[in-house]
Amino acid sequence: MSKQPFDTLPVPQQAGIICNDPRFQRFAAIRSGLPDQSLTTSAAAEYLRTVCQIKSRRELATDAVAQTRFQAMRTDFDAWTGKIPNQR
Repeated sequence: MSKQPFDTLPVPQQAGIICNDPRFQRFAAIRSGLPDQSLTTSAAAEYLRTVCQIKSRRELATDAVAQTRFQAMRTDFDAWTGKIPNQR
């Protein structure tokens, strides 16, 4: 089975993957004003739910507004990691 490109995965699956990424965990901790020892998958998931204004990542499958918030957060994260240039 071939690997599916990240952007083609369902948004809830993208959210689960990104929360397991140590870089995203650090990003979430910094954005939340938390100390480095707060770098956990659950803290990242809480940050994601707060930013997207959802109770569960499953809501990303059907809530278009939450999907838009998720994409904006991903853009911020991609800029933070240097994957894309920072917007001015």
